Amino acid sequence: MTSSLLEAVDIKAPVSVSWALWQDVERWPSFLSHVRHVKRIDGTTFAWQVSLPGADKEFVAELAEVIPEERIAWRTTEGVHHAGVVTFHRLNDNESRVTLQVEYDPKGFIEHLGALTNLDSVLANYDLGEFQAMAEREALRT
Repeated sequence: MTSSLLEAVDIKAPVSVSWALWQDVERWPSFLSHVRHVKRIDGTTFAWQVSLPGADKEFVAELAEVIPEERIAWRTTEGVHHAGVVTFHRLNDNESRVTLQVEYDPKGFIEHLGALTNLDSVLANYDLGEFQAMAEREALRT
């Protein structure tokens, strides 16, 4: 059974600021609470360590598509089935919308429960809120 989620957040920062923070994959642990570590293997491939309630995972993912200031897509190549895309939308000169779409294959009781109860969406919204705060602080500095 594959699960998916789609969440978005409006940010009081230009797309360029949102993009600059998100495009550095190794920086994702600073705003994605479940991501413990991301290590670059080569230009498009990364080793991940994630920690979710009741499940610690390691996997390798590759960047499948990168269009500056528009989208970043990834998919796993080893380990768990997981794919996602983040899109960046200009609302005006000083605001942007970041949309996160993830598809994954839950394994085990806790992951199935998270998918069924929308805990995964709650976690995604929390993480997008962390990203929003970081991007808005960064926009104030520029």
